[in-house]
Amino acid sequence: MINTKPVWLRKKMPDTTVLFSMKNFFNELTLHTVCEDAECPNQGECFAEKTATFLILGNVCTRSCKFCAISKRKPTNLPDANEPENVALAVCKLCLDYVVITSVTRDDLVDGGSAHFSETIAAIRQHRPEAKIEVLVPDFKGSDLAIRTVAKSQPDVLNHNIETVYRLYNKVRPEADYNRSLELLKKVKSLNSKVITKSGIMLGLGENRREILFAMEDLRQAGCDILTIGQYLRPSEEHYQVKRFIPPDEFEVLKKEAYALGFKGVASAPFVRSSYKADAMYRQSKLCLAIPSTINKAAGLWRGL
Repeated sequence: MINTKPVWLRKKMPDTTVLFSMKNFFNELTLHTVCEDAECPNQGECFAEKTATFLILGNVCTRSCKFCAISKRKPTNLPDANEPENVALAVCKLCLDYVVITSVTRDDLVDGGSAHFSETIAAIRQHRPEAKIEVLVPDFKGSDLAIRTVAKSQPDVLNHNIETVYRLYNKVRPEADYNRSLELLKKVKSLNSKVITKSGIMLGLGENRREILFAMEDLRQAGCDILTIGQYLRPSEEHYQVKRFIPPDEFEVLKKEAYALGFKGVASAPFVRSSYKADAMYRQSKLCLAIPSTINKAAGLWRGL
């Protein structure tokens, strides 16, 4: 078991004034953010830039993934009917040009919350039509109808994380299914070839290099355009143990290998998370999709991620 974080995983304490200001802002609108509920290490940086990843459908998850800090139990609430409008209001007040929306997994709902995603996208489109929208969705138990519902809402980016390699699913994500997640990404592409698809994996859970490369190849086979790779950090003693802290140079090597496989955008570094610099990743992938020959040149723009 690893207890001490290496130098490259140490961050300065964020400005508490900024944190409290943004937290109060979201509380007033009865909104949740994954930045807070998932204890994201980039929370201070993002809040200082007046941006955040919205967490819809409540803040209680029906699944018991071993890596996640979000509360896990049977939710007692139905989706908040006012939430789509409140998210749109927050987007307008923050003047966001790029919006990231995710959710807890709601296996207790017939549609998995897919209609709520659709309503939230529609509300943002109505109030801030110029904004680009990225959704980070659960697997909806593989429901074809749920996936269609979200895809028909035409988000600019649809993200679904596989999180880890195939071998570790039973240990890390016991209620999820590796192949089901890949099929979701394939399905989205078949429904809307123009939507940019995205996925992410965490390192340090006990995976080996060969397994990481296989996972990246599987994602490319599923048509995934953007890949994020970051270091797993244990939220508490009750969560899955960190097996290894991966040094920054190894993340750099994986980034190059991901580009070689054909990903249009890759963010690979210890503090990278699903929505880390999501707007810039979107712009880069759009450029590469429009002009494929720019992929190698664009890869060089991400040395600092």
